[in-house]
Parts: sequence; C-alpha cells; structure tokens
Amino acid sequence: MAARKTNPDRIEDLAGRLEQVEARLDDSGPRRGDATAGGRAASGYCSVPRVPERVFDADVSPERAGLIQVISKKWVNATVLHYYFFDSGPWAGGSAQEDVVRAGFAAWSEQDIGIEFKEVDSRDDAEIRIGFLRGDGAWSYVGRDCLLQGQNERTMNFGWDLTRAGEVDTAIHEIGHALGFPHEHQNPNAGIVWDEEAVYDALAGPPNFWSRDKTHWNIIRKIEPDSVEGSNWDADSIMHYPFGPGLIESPVEFRGGIDPAPGLSPKDIAQVRFFYPPQTSVRRELKLLESVPLSLSPGEQKDFSVLPAASRDYHIGTFGSSDTVIVLFEEVDGKFVYVDGDDDSGTSLNARLDVRLVKDRRYVLRVRLYYSFSGGDTAVMLW
Repeated sequence: MAARKTNPDRIEDLAGRLEQVEARLDDSGPRRGDATAGGRAASGYCSVPRVPERVFDADVSPERAGLIQVISKKWVNATVLHYYFFDSGPWAGGSAQEDVVRAGFAAWSEQDIGIEFKEVDSRDDAEIRIGFLRGDGAWSYVGRDCLLQGQNERTMNFGWDLTRAGEVDTAIHEIGHALGFPHEHQNPNAGIVWDEEAVYDALAGPPNFWSRDKTHWNIIRKIEPDSVEGSNWDADSIMHYPFGPGLIESPVEFRGGIDPAPGLSPKDIAQVRFFYPPQTSVRRELKLLESVPLSLSPGEQKDFSVLPAASRDYHIGTFGSSDTVIVLFEEVDGKFVYVDGDDDSGTSLNARLDVRLVKDRRYVLRVRLYYSFSGGDTAVMLW
C-alpha cells in the first residue's frame, strides 16, 4: 500500500449524537423532560453503557482514529436490524410498553431510510434485545456495540412507564443510539460550559442517583473533537437531553435551560439519511478484473452487484490509501444473506474477501469508507 497522508477529509455534521432524555413532568404535553439544578426530571436520564474504546497504533492520527470510532459504530446500510422483546421474567414489559417502542421504530422507518427493522420472537435472531426492567433506567448500546453483547443479554432497556403521553420520544431516542448516534449535548461544537458542581448535584439526587463518574460520562464529557467534523450543533435533536435552569453557564441564551422540541429534528433526519440513504435496486455491476474508483466521502457507502459467470473461488478487495469495510451478501428470494466481510480500518492493509461464488446466483457487495488519505485514490476489484 502507498504511504498514507495525514490530511483528513472533512465531513459536515459528523457530530456527536448520543443518549436521551426521558422524563415528563406530567402527562399534559409533549415535553421531553425537565432536569434542573434541583434534579426534578420525572423519570431520569438514560445512561449509555461503557464499552472498551478501540486502541490504535501510534501512526494512526487522531483525526483518522476519531472518524473510525464514530463511523464504525454505524451499520452497513441496507442491514435488516432484528429486535426482540423479552417476554418473561423481570425484563418483560407487556404489550402496551412494547407498542410504544414499536412506534419508536416506525418514527425512524418513516424517514425513508435504508435500514429495515423487523421484530422477531427469538433472542437468538436479534441484534437488538429489549428489556423493561423498572429502576434500571433507559439505555442502549450504540450501534454495532450491540453485537458485542451475549445473546441472552439486553442491548436496550426502558426502566419506567412508557405509556404516558409523549414517552415515544424516549423510545425514539434509544433507537437512535442503536442506529449508532451519540448524545448531541456532548458534541464539542456545542460550546456548552457547564456549572459542573450544579450538574453533579442535580444528577446525584432523585430520580437518577448518579455517581459523579456516571454524570461525567453521560453529560460533562465531550466527544473527541476529531471525531466530529463540522460546526453544527442541534439543540433540538432527539439525541439531546433537556436541561433546566442553573446547569449551563454558556452559551448565555441557555442559562435558563434547554428544552428540545419533540420528535426528530430536521438535522436528525438529514443525519440518518446520510448514513442510511434510501435503497435503490439499481446497482453498478462489479465485473471481473475491472477496477472501480469509489469516490466516497467518510461515512458514505456504495453497493455493487456481483454476478459470477462461473462457480469458483474469487477475491474481492479494495486498493488505495483508505480505511474501508466491505460486506458481501447473497440475494435469496429478495432477502440478503450474509456471506463474508472485512474491515481494514486503522491498519496498513486493504479490505479483502476470499470467497467461493456460484454461477447464476446473485450477490451484493457493500463498501463503506471510514477515512481517505487522498481523494479519489480508493478502488474496489473482483478477480
């Protein structure tokens, strides 16, 4: 591979978006919550579970590492995400609670995105496994971190009554995490300066009872600046907590608090469509021994049809100075069955698959770019 350069490609709005705000002071309106210096959030904030951060070699620049960290949590577009509700024991929630979460999935699906959600009745078939353990708060693993959890473990929880008016926003928020989006209030471009002791005091009381460490992780901590490209902050994002007065020192206009509007914001919709654009049945065919330039920005994906003329062993790989993930599916009766995948991000290697393909069967290759060291120098080939 050619020597890699350290110029990062810029991507607008690759921003931090993470967890939610739940609580409503009453059932009279669609407010997302009201956390104040006195800690009056009705239900509490959600707390993102920690997972070990990926460690990179010293020659991986901070901007490159940041992009990989953010984009690697996103699913390959056109993935079918299966979700399962625990239906017995302390994690069961009942049909009324489940219906609110189904409505949350529908809110994302209605944005005409390339991800499909499908409910299944076996936890073994699910990437997203949902519990309703009371008192355990609202939380979700972020994106592909769900795959790191055991099949008998929850990847998402709702710890209070979702049947109150407006609580569908809690479900929408947690599903946003499952799609790979972090908390928006932790976006360093927001420029929020906290009254940190007031925040720690507010979250130490009811209904959260959080430790200082937990409050720092979910509120005070900023997402790494190098993982956020662009300067836009969305105070109305579904991934933004509401905050009451007394917690924010600046920007001065938010000293009285922040109360995000209900539902998905226009920027939420733009972001989810960027990473998961609507699918089309028209794909370029990746032909044998033809090198195809990718010309992608960080986070973008390109899909190819693969139609083998003979049954034999093949190789599919990327070339050039970039970080990519490639995934191959076989199309069977309109469904896409996983065949193989490879991720070269953070290494000096290129992504490569060595697979046996069968004549007259149809395959789809999906390629997503994390980082490019020089525009237009990445290609994909079948040989």
